[in-house]
Amino acid sequence: MSDTQDIPEAIAEPLRRALGERYLTYALSTIMHRALPDARDGLKPVHRRILYAMRELRLSSTGGFRKSAKISGDVMGNYHPHGDAAIYDAMARLAQDFAVRYPLVDGQGNFGNIDGDNPAAARYTEARMTAVAEALLEGLAEDAVDFRENYDGTLTEPVVLPASFPNLLANGSSGIAVGMATNIPPHNIAELVDACLHLIKTPDARDDTLLNFVPGPDFPTGGIIVEPPENIANAYRTGRGSFRLRCRWEVEDLGRGQWQIVISEIPYQVQKSKLIEKIAEVIHLKKIPILGDVRDESADDIRLILEPRSKNVDPEVLMGMMYRNSDLEVRFSLNMNVLIDGVTPKVCSMKEVLRAFLDFRREVLERRSRHRMEKIDHRLEVLEGLIVAFLNLDRVIDIIRYDDEPKAALMREDWGRAFTRAMTEAEYVPPAPSGEDGLSDVQAEAILNMRLRSLRRLEEIELLREQSALMEERAALDDLLDSAALQWDAIADQLREVKKAFGKGYTLKGQSVGARRTSFAEAGEVEDVPLEAMIEREPITVVCSEMGWIRALTGHIDLTRELKFKDGDAPRFMFHAETTDRLLAFAENGRFYTISAANLPGGRGMGEPLRLMVDLPNEAGIVDLFIHKPGRKLIVASNAGDGFIVPEDEVMAQTRSGKQVLNVRGETRALVCHPVAGDHLAVVGENRKVLIFDLSELPEMGRGKGVRLQKYKDGGLSDATSFALAEGLSWHDPAGRTRSETELSEWIGKRAGAGRMAPRGFPRDNKFT
Repeated sequence: MSDTQDIPEAIAEPLRRALGERYLTYALSTIMHRALPDARDGLKPVHRRILYAMRELRLSSTGGFRKSAKISGDVMGNYHPHGDAAIYDAMARLAQDFAVRYPLVDGQGNFGNIDGDNPAAARYTEARMTAVAEALLEGLAEDAVDFRENYDGTLTEPVVLPASFPNLLANGSSGIAVGMATNIPPHNIAELVDACLHLIKTPDARDDTLLNFVPGPDFPTGGIIVEPPENIANAYRTGRGSFRLRCRWEVEDLGRGQWQIVISEIPYQVQKSKLIEKIAEVIHLKKIPILGDVRDESADDIRLILEPRSKNVDPEVLMGMMYRNSDLEVRFSLNMNVLIDGVTPKVCSMKEVLRAFLDFRREVLERRSRHRMEKIDHRLEVLEGLIVAFLNLDRVIDIIRYDDEPKAALMREDWGRAFTRAMTEAEYVPPAPSGEDGLSDVQAEAILNMRLRSLRRLEEIELLREQSALMEERAALDDLLDSAALQWDAIADQLREVKKAFGKGYTLKGQSVGARRTSFAEAGEVEDVPLEAMIEREPITVVCSEMGWIRALTGHIDLTRELKFKDGDAPRFMFHAETTDRLLAFAENGRFYTISAANLPGGRGMGEPLRLMVDLPNEAGIVDLFIHKPGRKLIVASNAGDGFIVPEDEVMAQTRSGKQVLNVRGETRALVCHPVAGDHLAVVGENRKVLIFDLSELPEMGRGKGVRLQKYKDGGLSDATSFALAEGLSWHDPAGRTRSETELSEWIGKRAGAGRMAPRGFPRDNKFT
């Protein structure tokens, strides 16, 4: 249909604009009503509604428990029209003392554990509020905050909770919205209160000054923060940063020189079961050879045992390796993206968050004070009428007994002359009644509802005393509302009460909650630890067969000794080494592979295929296997006659896949790998021609194809070796004797020359060794 005149204007709009507006609406809803906490009470809507529903169910911290299913059902039916599973999960987290620094829900039953196990079903668990949650709700019945209609308009719910302490920083928060996220660590209430008191006293305090009161996060699982102070200061100043958090551990002496490491606190939000699985994987893959075993001896507290492979291991070295290879050290990111006044998302500094809380507390104080004044004014009006009744008791009784409409009669009666007569007899002079001479509707109703037993003289004295006290209280509230200084003094007193209640002495279920749990320490970067510092040095004999089966025999055995091999297999490499050595394997694909001698299989069996220890392709054979010596240089060359010099330190591989050094393609394969020794290089081709040239003509490279060593019409390179020209060139003749040739002038030339036929007696296999 081409004519769109009959289509309503709301529908006939560009798709781009329609999608943009709707996605923006969704994004704002997610940001404001789901993901980001409010800077004033530090809660998201679901948490706020859970606490409010528990208050409506009268689940105080000193009262009884109710089924979690009842609580989550009320929250879902009255305030939060989302899944009951999500509501219960949110409530369960508020009860987990390992997830929340100051639990807001007191749970009874299985609410999950630090291993990562889920809570029991809602029908099995029970809950009530904690004293901390009650502190967030304090003043809710005194018009401290605004209320709004719930989702179906049948009830009302608070827009924000009064929050008598900075819960946003005390318990922290995390969430992911559309295009933004938040992640705030928990802190210590006592330290936050001290920072707030300093801000009240010095409103223009610098951000760094607040660190004297709040040195950093205080995680519920404890741990040790090792982030430098300057980084912490910058994170709190900008609202973005991170903290390095480590486990807490100690060395336990087992006697006879034996010891083990006991971990008593693990980093925040790390599941103990997954941590143990990760450490077990590290042991299986032998990433930390000095670590022997891990055990979990935890009961109500954390107790992880790390056993070293040898008593000679340095505990600091072991833990340094554990920090690198497991979650015993984590980095907790800080992103203080919060809703200011419940509307505007903003990344705030710690000072801005505390200032937003203090400004909110002042607003709450003013609203509660005005609400109290309204209550006092109403009560004074009632007391005024009751006093009139006592001063004119006989007349009041006559009106009530004989008048058909006593309320209207009380309001019409002229009490002015009665007041005048009574004033001379009364010690207290009451204020003039409402209206010109009669009583107000409220006063008349109060007189009619008065009990007969209240007509005693004592009751009149109590009314006069109550009126006097209320007048004094009203005057104090009036002064409070007129003076900003008095308001801040009152807020400071309230914060001191919070610190007294939830400071070091605060306990929950018999456990101390208020004292700081996370400490601080200086820690440098974990440096690369030499393998010899990690492994006990022991002599071994490395044996590798022609089929690539490798093993390590204990001790330095006779290299001429006969050993057992698989059928059809024979020895190829056999040399003495130590457990602290690292071995280099050079393969025909031009890659170097690094193997730790300590990780080699024992010599009782036939060993294991080298191809299973590193990612060595089946079609690539092993060219050479030797012990790595730092600082040494190697000559590598292919069968095509190309090669170069490479520093041995640069061929060390960090992964199983090895490190590509000599580039080979097609049928070309790596053939030679010899240590550089001397000043000249001798090469021999398959055509038995020998060429000798100065090593200075061979470039030093880290990786590449190399340069031409010798020129061939057909065939390729057979072998190459370096030597000192003054000492001569040596080789083994067919009889097995070592022959040395010092007169080599006829074979000396420039690199890439064709060379001349080998000297008489040169081996038929064209090999120098």
